[in-house]
Amino acid sequence: MNPAWRELPVRTALPALHDALDGPGTAVLAAPPGTGKTTLVPLALAGLLSDGRPVRRVLVAEPRRLAVRAAARRMAWLLGEAVGGRVGYTVRGERRVGPDTVVEVVTTGVLLQRLQRDQELPGVDVVVLDECHERHLDADTALAFLLDVRAALRPELRLVCASATSDTEAWAELLGGAPVVEAHGVSHPVRTVWAPPPRAVRPAHGTRVDPALLDHVAATVRRALTEQAGDVLCFLPGVGEIARVAGQLQGVPADVLQLHGRAPQAVQDAALTPAAQRRVVLATAVAESSLTVPGVRIVVDAGLAREPRTDHARGLAGLVTVRASLAAARQRAGRAGREAPGTVYRCWHEAEDALAARFPTPEIALADLTTFALQAACWGDPDATGLALPDAPPSGAMAAARQTLQALGAVDAAGRATPRGVRLARTGLHPRLGRALVDGAAAVGARRAAEVVALLSEEPPRALGDDLGAVWRTVKNSRDPYAGRWREEVRRLLRATSDEPATALPDTTAVGLVVALAFPERIARARVERPAPGERSPYLMASGTAAELAPGTALGALPWLAVAVADRPAGSHSARILHAAALDEDTARLAGSPLLTNRAEVHWDTRRGEVVSRRVESLGAIELAEKPLSRPDRALVRTALLEGLAREGVSTLLTWPAPGLRERLAFLHTAIGAPWPDVSDAALLDRAEEWLEPELSRARRRTDLARIDTTAALQRLLPWAGGEAGRLDELAPERITVPSGSKIRVDYSTERPFLAVKLQELFGWTAAPALAAGRVPLTVHLLSPAGRPAAVTGDLASFWRDGYRAVRADLRGRYPRHPWPEDPTTAEPTRRTNTRK
Repeated sequence: MNPAWRELPVRTALPALHDALDGPGTAVLAAPPGTGKTTLVPLALAGLLSDGRPVRRVLVAEPRRLAVRAAARRMAWLLGEAVGGRVGYTVRGERRVGPDTVVEVVTTGVLLQRLQRDQELPGVDVVVLDECHERHLDADTALAFLLDVRAALRPELRLVCASATSDTEAWAELLGGAPVVEAHGVSHPVRTVWAPPPRAVRPAHGTRVDPALLDHVAATVRRALTEQAGDVLCFLPGVGEIARVAGQLQGVPADVLQLHGRAPQAVQDAALTPAAQRRVVLATAVAESSLTVPGVRIVVDAGLAREPRTDHARGLAGLVTVRASLAAARQRAGRAGREAPGTVYRCWHEAEDALAARFPTPEIALADLTTFALQAACWGDPDATGLALPDAPPSGAMAAARQTLQALGAVDAAGRATPRGVRLARTGLHPRLGRALVDGAAAVGARRAAEVVALLSEEPPRALGDDLGAVWRTVKNSRDPYAGRWREEVRRLLRATSDEPATALPDTTAVGLVVALAFPERIARARVERPAPGERSPYLMASGTAAELAPGTALGALPWLAVAVADRPAGSHSARILHAAALDEDTARLAGSPLLTNRAEVHWDTRRGEVVSRRVESLGAIELAEKPLSRPDRALVRTALLEGLAREGVSTLLTWPAPGLRERLAFLHTAIGAPWPDVSDAALLDRAEEWLEPELSRARRRTDLARIDTTAALQRLLPWAGGEAGRLDELAPERITVPSGSKIRVDYSTERPFLAVKLQELFGWTAAPALAAGRVPLTVHLLSPAGRPAAVTGDLASFWRDGYRAVRADLRGRYPRHPWPEDPTTAEPTRRTNTRK
């Protein structure tokens, strides 16, 4: 046994941890990174420290494959053994254990697979869930399942939740009041240097990070190398950003290592092993707490992290770049002070911390929950309401997940897992990819299906291009690290599926079919059949999402595509296709058969302003064929006409005499209210059943609406029942007889009804009548003999007394043949000129 284990700070917490597991059987272990939480604790629980404790089989679950391998190697080193002896590990596609193995490190995904196959975990005495504070969905799910197992099947199963943070209260409560055991590491001071970019940078959008920020991070690393001693650990959000910064650091006086899940094993080993040469380690969040990088005295933090996001409306899921939480920033800074005093360079303004989240958002709140929903269904709890989860899954995301699973045939209408669903779950793939493997094997042969699905399970490097058919051919002949992982996954998938022979389908068709089986809603058709030379046709996906090929695409002008990966760039209304395969219509119909519909469609076409009746064959949102309907269903036509009335307005599509009954009723509704009806567009639309029938049901097109006698139709809304309808002409007369005997129409089109009449016809009239039972005075527009406005008054007596004299003086000279008496109140009203003498 290597004596180095005695120097690990977590050693002092082992007695309390043993007591907790010997008592209630559960414990929460809080130990900061570098204390030995991941490496010494499993050995102690397995009885491998020669302290007289019984040997027990321990299963350690880590959130990442890289952490699994590193933890197993470190534990084997402490025992003075090679991996595969008493310490082994299993990740997807790789297993190194032996007959003497008592500590096995696995990913949380592998643990879930084992729980689904045998809930009792036979032969396992202790399960350690490491890094539970990171709130990965698989870890949360595994914890819930393990609590079920302890409650119903194996109360003796010991369970430890290990966290690198002190935020343990919620975990202890979830474990039924489990004891919290704390280990305190050697804490060295870490000095903070705020190093914001000299100029403003654009916020991250999607997976895009402003190159100016990455250039600044590289400059900060160079600055740190000159100002401080020791190795540098630089945190960046992803592999692409790591590669760019590495390119900027060529020529620095240090070895530059890129540490992430896709890095070659030799690079991972070099990053995790002490070295004589000074190093700069560019790492993703994997180095926050899962791994310990020795020799680090300096941390450069870009302040960014990646989180999953799912756009259920567009059928797109992926990672987005966000500000790292305050808790993550503390974890990162702490890596500089694990072995000695250190320095952290934070590449943002200190004031920005006020806007940052305190903790990372739990993955269950953000991610695509299709895999989780299938796991829960196979566990026997389709709604996940009976699972002891730290956070409940969002109802909307669960509903979308169940809809996807039903379309795959993985669950029934009640959400229970079908035999097909159990088979898909046991592939260890996302259910979409599981469907592509299972159904694709029968359609193209097991090997070709496995090879294409392996490409989809780990996205190929973007440098290989966007044509998955070409990428497949390249990877098959390559020996780089990605190709090695791809071959391992192909072998695993071949073991997980039936041995179907290859079919006669050409390779190009086979690739497109398998991709389309995985993502049928991303089947896309070009909107322009023959784009102009040098132009790229836009596409429409079956989900209804518009999409475009990226500049420099290798896919060319293809009429159909099976899209595997797409995102939505900043400011764009269309998705950007990143990986796709060629497709043809027949293959699209086969792969997307659940999305095929043949329906009679009657709707209001806003562009044409008309009812459209047709039979449409569609693949999701993609229209494959159409033909006119000769005898559309009358109810559907009626609904379409109502849609047109709603979109374009009752006032637009119907013919309204002006002035007419509608204006009179609108006046009475405003002046009196009930029982006089509201005749606004919205109100008439709401009551169309009452006043537009039977004419609406007989109509077939826009012109039929225009021919409806709206005056007669509105009569149906009058308050006949109470007898008020008979007072319509009294309360809002259509015309009023003036002293000259003329019957003048009242204009109700304005807020105050008015009468427009020539001045001479009102001689002798001292007051105009009031409307609405005296509530609203009638305004009078007095006209000249030529019919032009002369005056407006609501008080005729006052006008004759005070205003008439000025009007008379102004107009008598221009209209000498018309009477202009001194006293208009006693003069004879007339429609004529003066009598000739």
